[in-house]
Amino acid sequence: MPSNKKLRRMVIECSRRLAHEGLNINSSGNFSIRTVSEEGEGFLITPSGMSYDCLKPKDICFVRLSDGCSFGFREPSSEWRLHSEIYLARPELRAIAHTHSPFAAVLSCRDESIPPFTYMTAVSRTESIPCAPYATFGSEALAEGCVKTLGESGRACLLSHHGAVACGANAKEAEGLAREIENLARMWAEIQKLGGCKLLDSAEMKKVLKKFENYGQRSRNNQ
Repeated sequence: MPSNKKLRRMVIECSRRLAHEGLNINSSGNFSIRTVSEEGEGFLITPSGMSYDCLKPKDICFVRLSDGCSFGFREPSSEWRLHSEIYLARPELRAIAHTHSPFAAVLSCRDESIPPFTYMTAVSRTESIPCAPYATFGSEALAEGCVKTLGESGRACLLSHHGAVACGANAKEAEGLAREIENLARMWAEIQKLGGCKLLDSAEMKKVLKKFENYGQRSRNNQ
């Protein structure tokens, strides 16, 4: 496992890239990585209300999963409960990106899911990318609604009148999925301007999800 200091730098780097690409503005959104420290099992998360360009490793907060206790001299992101509940419900997830990316936020304000207009919606590990019900930011209700919407296998969803959540087995996956969700949201918004399109049916999406299980590079015994 990477050192605590390296993970803190990773949280900052991922957050900055997403902000510089326009997925978050100023101090909006947040990013976390699951880890274990001397305080116990928990996660490192960006602090509340600070510009990503100003962050230093010491500004990153550690939140313990067992009781929500935070460590460090900064207050953790107001959405720490969202991250905590996802990690508790889904042990396989190791990183979470929460964004206020423009097109995802626009669709969320219409309480719209992103349907399977392209097979690429399967990047979320679900047939479509659902929208969690509205709840006040930073609340337990928001966290619970997001966990319920993600279900047992989902890795991304929109948050009504808010933004999006993208999860991964590592920081690179979560960061990359956040970009994918925003791109899919933009494409779907543009398609609706043209009058919509035919959606892929459930049978086809199940095939796609199965193929995605083995998609990408894998180690080869003869290499």
